[in-house]
Amino acid sequence: MQKLISSMLQTTLLRNAGRRRVLQKFAIAAVAPILLAVPMQQVQAATPKDMLVIASRIDDITTFDPAQSFEFSGSDVIRNVYGRLVNFNPADLDAGYEPELADSWTVSEDGKTITFTISEGKKFHSGNPVTAEDVEFSLRRAVLLEKTPSFILTQFGFNKDNVEQTIKADGNTVSIVTDKKYATSFVLNCLTATIGAIVDKKTVMANEVDGDMGNEWLRTNSAGSGAYKVVSWKANESVTLQANEDFHLGAPAMKRVIVRHIQESATQRLLLTKGDIDIARNLNPEDIAGISDNGDLKIHDELRGRLMYLSFNQKHPILSKPKVVEAMKYLIDYQGMQDSFLKGQYTIHQNFLPATYLGAIDDKPYSLNIAKAKELLAEAGVGEFEIEAGVREAQERIEIAQTMQNNLAQVGITLKITVGTAKQILTRYRARELDMYVGAWGPDYPDPQTNAGTFAFNPDNSDEAKATGLLAYRNAWSPGALGEKTSLAVTEGDVDKRRQMYEEIQREFLQVAPFAIMFQKIEQAGMAKSVSNLVLGGAITAASYWPVTK
Repeated sequence: MQKLISSMLQTTLLRNAGRRRVLQKFAIAAVAPILLAVPMQQVQAATPKDMLVIASRIDDITTFDPAQSFEFSGSDVIRNVYGRLVNFNPADLDAGYEPELADSWTVSEDGKTITFTISEGKKFHSGNPVTAEDVEFSLRRAVLLEKTPSFILTQFGFNKDNVEQTIKADGNTVSIVTDKKYATSFVLNCLTATIGAIVDKKTVMANEVDGDMGNEWLRTNSAGSGAYKVVSWKANESVTLQANEDFHLGAPAMKRVIVRHIQESATQRLLLTKGDIDIARNLNPEDIAGISDNGDLKIHDELRGRLMYLSFNQKHPILSKPKVVEAMKYLIDYQGMQDSFLKGQYTIHQNFLPATYLGAIDDKPYSLNIAKAKELLAEAGVGEFEIEAGVREAQERIEIAQTMQNNLAQVGITLKITVGTAKQILTRYRARELDMYVGAWGPDYPDPQTNAGTFAFNPDNSDEAKATGLLAYRNAWSPGALGEKTSLAVTEGDVDKRRQMYEEIQREFLQVAPFAIMFQKIEQAGMAKSVSNLVLGGAITAASYWPVTK
């Protein structure tokens, strides 16, 4: 399951003031010469006009069940397959949520009950009408299954024992009753998350096995009302979606969407240049530069909500020392990485709320300072030691790990890098087995609590809690008073006060948290010039395929 980096990588060279850059070759040793043989100005329009073919890294997909899916690539699929009570219009993401399967909603005087009126005339892919009963079933099911993302709903007090009373359908309305008054916008923002997707009860229950409420069937199938339905999924190979001609916003122009798992940037570039794909989503800066002068191709830039971070396991006897954690933050070459192998695709950002979110701050107190790190380690009484870092087999993450390995060696820390698939590394991270993790995190809904509630909140740090949806838990960190402040911020109705609370939480987090947040993602997708209206989701949601034309 685990593979050391020495067995994964074939070539290592020095780059930029002693940093080592890993050149991943894996199965594509012949790509470079092939690239040289292909005239960059010649693009063959190989894909059909009504088909969208995308190259992306989709090895993180584990299921298409919206009650369980909690990975980037799965969110992209579910965004296009399922409707929600409220959702985002890809034409105006800044406008916030708007009605989708619900026509309207009302809030009780005490602020705890929200009642949704369900739209009439909308249908699932099966032809079954979308009803209040489907909404009730979907939200209850997400709570009852208790999968990783269930905390997005259970934070409102829903549990197995009370869902029949707190989530109820009545005619064409559905009411949800929270345990206390929250800002209505917070509740509705949560319902835009993947777990808020509404499934076809009849279809799902027809495929139930041993009381699993269709969980195993939905792992590889879909039962939604969105623009597309899942046709096939071949793990680590491809996902195929077929257009829903009865989609309530109109039949999509792209009748079929195929997302191919292409790990290497060079291969994505080659396929894009040849016209075998329409969009390449994981091009490195060199390959972006290589196609930027090609008149048949173009670059699409979007600031995303995804953050790149390091975490330091608080079960480790040395990494649990505050001064050691602080030293780690001074061993990161933020500027050097931003200006070299991450150029144009990540911008330095050192806190858990992405830019554009309510309460986001731009404080950047840390920079590479080897002398400061040595001083802090000495104050902690720490000598030489060894730690293991888990890294998904993605080029930029491996290069970050290599850079850290070089910097840590200068202060007597040996970093063993273990590279694996997303599933392999995430499984160990969620089990709290890794000393250090090089990872990325994207918000689940456009509210500051989406990240505050996972980075800075962990009410039960015991192994038995298995609160794997919380990054603080995965890192075996109990935020204590900081977690209590996070709980208070989510109930504050005054927007300005709430903003100030999150700003204060982040400034404290910067000082004490065993996380080093480094960068915010700028997604640069290479695409055929003919592709229009692609929306990757900005900082708040996932990609939308149905507006795309060619």
